Amino acid sequence: MTVEDIRKILGAKVLVGEEHLFEEVRSACGSDMMSDVLAYSKDHSVLLTGLCNPQVVRTAEMLDIVCIVFVRGKKPDEAMLQMAAERGIILLSTGHRMFSACGMLYEAGLHGGAI
Repeated sequence: MTVEDIRKILGAKVLVGEEHLFEEVRSACGSDMMSDVLAYSKDHSVLLTGLCNPQVVRTAEMLDIVCIVFVRGKKPDEAMLQMAAERGIILLSTGHRMFSACGMLYEAGLHGGAI
């Protein structure tokens, strides 16, 4: 699945990284706790979160997460947008709640994998 597929499924808006929308995504992780993301996320994944602070981008960079989807219509500030752009991390925003967004992606074939 590509980030563009995810964007379409979630009806998401691209905030940063439009030039990278055809990056492959192999799994997904939904969490507002970056400690859980660090423990369970895999590379080439998408992170769904309602947490909107620079630590999210830093965590994504450490784990080779290609895309962050902010749920519930959350929008990062300009500093976070710039940080993500510099690191080649795609940022999307969707109005869906995390549970719904994760379910939509799972139903479309994107899974999180076993622990």
